[in-house]
Amino acid sequence: MTSQPILNDAQRGNAEARRKRTMLAEVRDGLSRTPRELSPKFFYDERGSRLFEQITALPEYYLTRAEREILTARAEEIVAPGHRTLVELGAGSAAKTRILLDAMRARGSNVTYVPVDVSEAFLDQTRIALEGEMPGLHVRPIVADLTETLDLPAQLGIGGPVLFAFLGSTIGNFDGPSAVGLLRSIRGQMRTGDQFLLGTDLRKDRETLEAAYDDAAGVTAEFNRNILRVLNAELGADFAPSHFDHIAFYNEEAHRIEMHLRSSVAQLVHIPGMPALALREGETIRTELSYKYDRAAVESLASAARLAIATWFTDRRERFALSILEPPA
Repeated sequence: MTSQPILNDAQRGNAEARRKRTMLAEVRDGLSRTPRELSPKFFYDERGSRLFEQITALPEYYLTRAEREILTARAEEIVAPGHRTLVELGAGSAAKTRILLDAMRARGSNVTYVPVDVSEAFLDQTRIALEGEMPGLHVRPIVADLTETLDLPAQLGIGGPVLFAFLGSTIGNFDGPSAVGLLRSIRGQMRTGDQFLLGTDLRKDRETLEAAYDDAAGVTAEFNRNILRVLNAELGADFAPSHFDHIAFYNEEAHRIEMHLRSSVAQLVHIPGMPALALREGETIRTELSYKYDRAAVESLASAARLAIATWFTDRRERFALSILEPPA
Protein backbone atom coordinates (compact mmCIF):
# COMPACT_ATOMS: atom_id res chain seq x y z
CA MET A 1 0.00 0.00 0.00
CA THR A 2 1.40 3.44 -0.87
CA SER A 3 0.28 6.87 0.19
CA GLN A 4 0.12 8.03 -3.40
CA PRO A 5 -3.29 8.63 -4.98
CA ILE A 6 -4.36 6.36 -7.82
CA LEU A 7 -3.86 8.25 -11.08
CA ASN A 8 -5.31 7.60 -14.50
CA ASP A 9 -3.00 7.48 -17.52
CA ALA A 10 -3.41 11.17 -18.37
CA GLN A 11 -2.77 12.27 -14.78
CA ARG A 12 0.23 10.00 -14.55
CA GLY A 13 1.62 11.44 -17.78
CA ASN A 14 1.12 14.99 -16.57
CA ALA A 15 2.80 14.19 -13.25
CA GLU A 16 5.77 12.65 -15.07
CA ALA A 17 6.10 15.70 -17.32
CA ARG A 18 6.08 18.00 -14.29
CA ARG A 19 8.72 15.86 -12.59
CA LYS A 20 11.01 16.03 -15.60
CA ARG A 21 10.55 19.81 -15.92
CA THR A 22 11.52 20.19 -12.28
CA MET A 23 14.52 17.92 -12.75
CA LEU A 24 15.67 19.87 -15.83
CA ALA A 25 15.39 23.16 -13.94
CA GLU A 26 17.50 21.79 -11.07
CA VAL A 27 20.12 20.36 -13.43
CA ARG A 28 20.29 23.59 -15.44
CA ASP A 29 20.71 25.63 -12.26
CA GLY A 30 23.39 23.34 -10.83
CA LEU A 31 25.45 23.13 -14.00
CA SER A 32 25.39 26.92 -14.43
CA ARG A 33 27.01 27.46 -11.02
CA THR A 34 30.67 27.89 -10.22
CA PRO A 35 31.77 25.27 -9.43
CA ARG A 36 29.30 23.18 -11.41
CA GLU A 37 27.27 20.76 -9.31
CA LEU A 38 24.56 18.13 -9.46
CA SER A 39 22.33 16.99 -6.61
CA PRO A 40 23.27 13.55 -5.21
CA LYS A 41 19.60 12.59 -5.34
CA PHE A 42 20.13 11.95 -9.06
CA PHE A 43 22.38 8.97 -8.26
CA TYR A 44 19.37 6.92 -7.29
CA ASP A 45 17.65 5.16 -10.10
CA GLU A 46 17.31 1.42 -9.54
CA ARG A 47 20.89 0.81 -10.71
CA GLY A 48 22.26 3.56 -8.49
CA SER A 49 20.43 2.17 -5.47
CA ARG A 50 21.92 -1.26 -6.11
CA LEU A 51 25.42 0.17 -6.55
CA PHE A 52 25.10 1.94 -3.22
CA GLU A 53 24.10 -1.32 -1.57
CA GLN A 54 27.34 -2.79 -2.98
CA ILE A 55 29.31 0.14 -1.55
CA THR A 56 27.98 -0.57 1.94
CA ALA A 57 29.61 -4.03 1.81
CA LEU A 58 33.06 -2.76 0.75
CA PRO A 59 35.95 -3.19 3.23
CA GLU A 60 36.78 0.53 3.05
CA TYR A 61 33.22 1.65 3.76
CA TYR A 62 33.18 1.32 7.54
CA LEU A 63 30.03 3.43 8.04
CA THR A 64 27.47 0.67 7.56
CA ARG A 65 29.30 -1.83 9.78
CA ALA A 66 29.82 0.74 12.54
CA GLU A 67 26.16 1.79 12.46
CA ARG A 68 24.99 -1.84 12.40
CA GLU A 69 27.17 -2.53 15.44
CA ILE A 70 25.35 0.19 17.38
CA LEU A 71 21.91 -0.95 16.21
CA THR A 72 22.61 -4.57 17.11
CA ALA A 73 23.89 -3.67 20.57
CA ARG A 74 21.36 -0.96 21.38
CA ALA A 75 18.13 -1.78 19.52
CA GLU A 76 16.20 -2.55 22.70
CA GLU A 77 17.25 0.82 24.16
CA ILE A 78 16.50 2.72 20.96
CA VAL A 79 13.01 1.30 20.52
CA ALA A 80 10.78 2.63 23.28
CA PRO A 81 8.03 0.31 24.63
CA GLY A 82 5.29 2.36 22.95
CA HIS A 83 6.87 2.58 19.49
CA ARG A 84 4.63 0.79 16.97
CA THR A 85 5.52 2.83 13.87
CA LEU A 86 8.93 3.37 12.27
CA VAL A 87 9.26 6.10 9.63
CA GLU A 88 12.60 5.87 7.81
CA LEU A 89 13.84 8.67 5.58
CA GLY A 90 15.97 7.59 2.61
CA ALA A 91 15.10 3.98 3.31
CA GLY A 92 16.65 2.17 0.32
CA SER A 93 16.58 -1.58 0.93
CA ALA A 94 16.01 -1.16 4.71
CA ALA A 95 18.87 -3.58 5.41
CA LYS A 96 19.78 -2.14 8.84
CA THR A 97 16.19 -1.18 9.59
CA ARG A 98 15.27 -4.83 10.04
CA ILE A 99 17.11 -4.73 13.39
CA LEU A 100 14.76 -2.01 14.67
CA LEU A 101 11.69 -3.70 13.20
CA ASP A 102 12.63 -6.98 14.90
CA ALA A 103 12.94 -5.15 18.23
CA MET A 104 9.50 -3.59 17.73
CA ARG A 105 7.86 -6.85 16.70
CA ALA A 106 9.38 -8.66 19.68
CA ARG A 107 7.19 -6.47 21.88
CA GLY A 108 3.96 -7.26 20.05
CA SER A 109 2.19 -7.34 16.72
CA ASN A 110 0.73 -4.49 14.66
CA VAL A 111 3.95 -2.76 13.67
CA THR A 112 3.91 -0.27 10.79
CA TYR A 113 6.96 0.58 8.69
CA VAL A 114 6.88 3.73 6.54
CA PRO A 115 9.90 3.82 4.21
CA VAL A 116 10.41 7.18 2.47
CA ASP A 117 12.65 7.27 -0.59
CA VAL A 118 12.98 8.85 -4.03
CA SER A 119 13.16 5.49 -5.89
CA GLU A 120 9.67 4.00 -6.33
CA ALA A 121 11.01 0.77 -7.84
CA PHE A 122 13.40 0.18 -4.96
CA LEU A 123 10.67 0.95 -2.40
CA ASP A 124 8.36 -1.58 -4.02
CA GLN A 125 11.06 -4.26 -3.87
CA THR A 126 11.67 -3.41 -0.21
CA ARG A 127 7.94 -3.69 0.57
CA ILE A 128 7.64 -7.09 -1.10
CA ALA A 129 10.76 -8.41 0.65
CA LEU A 130 9.76 -7.19 4.11
CA GLU A 131 6.17 -8.39 3.87
CA GLY A 132 7.52 -11.81 2.90
CA GLU A 133 10.06 -11.89 5.74
CA MET A 134 7.86 -10.39 8.47
CA PRO A 135 4.26 -11.60 8.35
CA GLY A 136 1.86 -9.09 9.87
CA LEU A 137 4.14 -6.11 9.29
CA HIS A 138 2.28 -3.19 7.68
CA VAL A 139 4.48 -1.50 5.05
CA ARG A 140 3.36 1.88 3.72
CA PRO A 141 5.98 3.21 1.25
CA ILE A 142 6.06 6.92 0.46
CA VAL A 143 7.83 8.21 -2.66
CA ALA A 144 9.26 11.59 -1.70
CA ASP A 145 12.23 13.85 -2.37
CA LEU A 146 13.93 14.74 0.90
CA THR A 147 15.41 17.89 -0.63
CA GLU A 148 11.90 19.28 -1.04
CA THR A 149 9.23 20.04 1.57
CA LEU A 150 8.44 16.79 3.34
CA ASP A 151 4.71 16.35 3.74
CA LEU A 152 3.91 13.05 5.42
CA PRO A 153 0.37 11.71 5.98
CA ALA A 154 -1.28 12.82 9.22
CA GLN A 155 -1.86 9.20 10.25
CA LEU A 156 1.43 7.34 9.78
CA GLY A 157 0.68 4.15 11.63
CA ILE A 158 -1.59 2.52 14.15
CA GLY A 159 -1.31 5.04 16.97
CA GLY A 160 1.17 5.57 19.73
CA PRO A 161 4.53 7.34 19.49
CA VAL A 162 6.42 7.23 16.21
CA LEU A 163 10.13 6.59 15.80
CA PHE A 164 11.52 8.62 12.91
CA ALA A 165 14.89 7.44 11.60
CA PHE A 166 17.46 8.97 9.28
CA LEU A 167 20.30 6.46 9.17
CA GLY A 168 23.52 5.96 7.25
CA SER A 169 24.82 9.52 7.81
CA THR A 170 22.70 10.71 4.89
CA ILE A 171 22.21 13.96 6.80
CA GLY A 172 25.83 14.62 5.83
CA ASN A 173 24.74 15.15 2.23
CA PHE A 174 22.98 18.35 3.31
CA ASP A 175 24.80 21.62 3.98
CA GLY A 176 24.10 23.43 7.27
CA PRO A 177 20.93 25.34 6.32
CA SER A 178 19.50 22.40 4.37
CA ALA A 179 20.20 19.97 7.22
CA VAL A 180 18.50 22.29 9.70
CA GLY A 181 15.56 22.69 7.31
CA LEU A 182 15.11 18.92 7.01
CA LEU A 183 15.23 18.40 10.78
CA ARG A 184 12.75 21.25 11.27
CA SER A 185 10.45 19.58 8.77
CA ILE A 186 10.56 16.37 10.80
CA ARG A 187 10.17 18.32 14.04
CA GLY A 188 6.96 19.74 12.59
CA GLN A 189 5.61 16.21 12.08
CA MET A 190 6.46 15.00 15.60
CA ARG A 191 3.83 14.61 18.29
CA THR A 192 4.21 14.09 22.03
CA GLY A 193 6.28 10.98 22.68
CA ASP A 194 7.77 10.76 19.17
CA GLN A 195 11.54 10.45 18.79
CA PHE A 196 14.04 10.96 15.97
CA LEU A 197 16.99 8.58 15.48
CA LEU A 198 19.80 10.32 13.57
CA GLY A 199 22.93 8.67 12.17
CA THR A 200 26.07 10.77 11.77
CA ASP A 201 29.56 9.86 10.61
CA LEU A 202 32.17 11.17 13.04
CA ARG A 203 35.28 13.18 12.21
CA LYS A 204 38.45 11.14 11.85
CA ASP A 205 41.72 10.93 9.93
CA ARG A 206 41.85 11.89 6.24
CA GLU A 207 43.15 8.51 5.05
CA THR A 208 40.22 6.55 6.49
CA LEU A 209 37.64 9.03 5.22
CA GLU A 210 39.01 9.27 1.68
CA ALA A 211 39.35 5.49 1.32
CA ALA A 212 35.66 5.10 2.22
CA TYR A 213 34.70 7.24 -0.79
CA ASP A 214 37.33 6.01 -3.25
CA ASP A 215 37.45 2.23 -2.91
CA ALA A 216 40.07 0.07 -4.59
CA ALA A 217 37.45 -1.93 -6.53
CA GLY A 218 36.04 1.21 -8.19
CA VAL A 219 32.43 0.66 -7.11
CA THR A 220 32.11 4.21 -5.78
CA ALA A 221 33.53 5.54 -9.04
CA GLU A 222 30.85 3.66 -10.97
CA PHE A 223 28.20 4.92 -8.55
CA ASN A 224 29.42 8.48 -9.10
CA ARG A 225 29.29 8.14 -12.89
CA ASN A 226 25.80 6.68 -12.64
CA ILE A 227 24.48 10.20 -12.12
CA LEU A 228 25.34 10.88 -15.75
CA ARG A 229 23.49 7.76 -16.91
CA VAL A 230 20.44 8.93 -14.98
CA LEU A 231 20.53 12.31 -16.76
CA ASN A 232 20.91 10.55 -20.10
CA ALA A 233 17.91 8.31 -19.41
CA GLU A 234 15.67 10.93 -17.80
CA LEU A 235 16.49 14.06 -19.80
CA GLY A 236 17.87 12.72 -23.07
CA ALA A 237 21.37 14.06 -22.35
CA ASP A 238 24.40 12.67 -24.16
CA PHE A 239 27.00 12.46 -21.38
CA ALA A 240 29.77 9.92 -22.05
CA PRO A 241 30.43 8.50 -18.56
CA SER A 242 33.75 7.01 -19.66
CA HIS A 243 35.02 10.57 -20.26
CA PHE A 244 34.77 11.42 -16.55
CA ASP A 245 37.08 10.45 -13.68
CA HIS A 246 35.90 9.93 -10.12
CA ILE A 247 37.49 12.28 -7.56
CA ALA A 248 36.93 12.19 -3.78
CA PHE A 249 38.82 14.18 -1.15
CA TYR A 250 38.41 15.41 2.42
CA ASN A 251 37.99 19.17 2.88
CA GLU A 252 39.34 19.40 6.41
CA GLU A 253 38.40 23.04 6.95
CA ALA A 254 34.74 22.39 6.09
CA HIS A 255 34.74 18.89 7.71
CA ARG A 256 33.35 17.26 4.60
CA ILE A 257 34.14 14.75 1.89
CA GLU A 258 33.63 16.12 -1.62
CA MET A 259 32.93 13.91 -4.61
CA HIS A 260 33.44 15.26 -8.12
CA LEU A 261 33.41 14.03 -11.70
CA ARG A 262 36.39 15.40 -13.62
CA SER A 263 36.20 15.73 -17.38
CA SER A 264 39.10 13.77 -18.86
CA VAL A 265 38.77 15.56 -22.22
CA ALA A 266 37.41 18.81 -23.56
CA GLN A 267 33.83 17.97 -24.51
CA LEU A 268 30.45 19.39 -25.43
CA VAL A 269 27.41 17.85 -23.74
CA HIS A 270 23.85 18.36 -24.96
CA ILE A 271 20.83 18.31 -22.63
CA PRO A 272 17.54 19.11 -24.39
CA GLY A 273 15.97 22.24 -22.96
CA MET A 274 19.19 24.00 -21.98
CA PRO A 275 22.28 25.42 -23.74
CA ALA A 276 25.05 23.01 -24.67
CA LEU A 277 27.48 22.38 -21.81
CA ALA A 278 31.11 23.04 -22.75
CA LEU A 279 33.51 21.32 -20.36
CA ARG A 280 37.25 21.93 -20.37
CA GLU A 281 39.68 19.06 -19.85
CA GLY A 282 40.14 18.81 -16.08
CA GLU A 283 36.96 20.74 -15.23
CA THR A 284 34.85 19.16 -12.50
CA ILE A 285 31.21 18.72 -11.58
CA ARG A 286 30.63 18.32 -7.85
CA THR A 287 28.17 15.50 -7.19
CA GLU A 288 28.17 15.01 -3.43
CA LEU A 289 29.12 16.56 -0.12
CA SER A 290 29.33 14.39 2.99
CA TYR A 291 29.72 16.39 6.19
CA LYS A 292 31.35 14.79 9.23
CA TYR A 293 30.30 15.59 12.79
CA ASP A 294 31.31 15.50 16.41
CA ARG A 295 28.88 15.63 19.32
CA ALA A 296 29.04 19.43 19.58
CA ALA A 297 28.16 19.76 15.88
CA VAL A 298 25.17 17.40 16.25
CA GLU A 299 23.99 19.31 19.33
CA SER A 300 24.18 22.57 17.39
CA LEU A 301 22.29 21.08 14.44
CA ALA A 302 19.58 19.66 16.69
CA SER A 303 19.22 22.88 18.66
CA ALA A 304 18.69 24.89 15.48
CA ALA A 305 15.77 22.56 14.68
CA ARG A 306 14.29 22.84 18.21
CA LEU A 307 15.46 19.36 19.17
CA ALA A 308 17.90 18.07 21.77
CA ILE A 309 20.03 14.95 22.16
CA ALA A 310 18.34 12.59 24.62
CA THR A 311 20.75 9.70 24.09
CA TRP A 312 24.10 9.40 22.30
CA PHE A 313 25.47 6.04 21.12
CA THR A 314 28.74 5.29 19.30
CA ASP A 315 30.39 2.10 18.08
CA ARG A 316 33.34 0.76 20.04
CA ARG A 317 35.89 2.62 17.91
CA GLU A 318 33.87 5.85 17.98
CA ARG A 319 33.69 6.10 14.20
CA PHE A 320 29.93 6.61 13.99
CA ALA A 321 27.14 7.94 16.20
CA LEU A 322 23.41 7.38 16.58
CA SER A 323 21.54 10.10 18.46
CA ILE A 324 18.00 9.96 19.79
CA LEU A 325 16.59 13.47 19.40
CA GLU A 326 13.53 14.82 21.19
CA PRO A 327 11.84 18.19 21.54
CA PRO A 328 13.38 19.86 24.61
CA ALA A 329 11.28 19.77 27.77
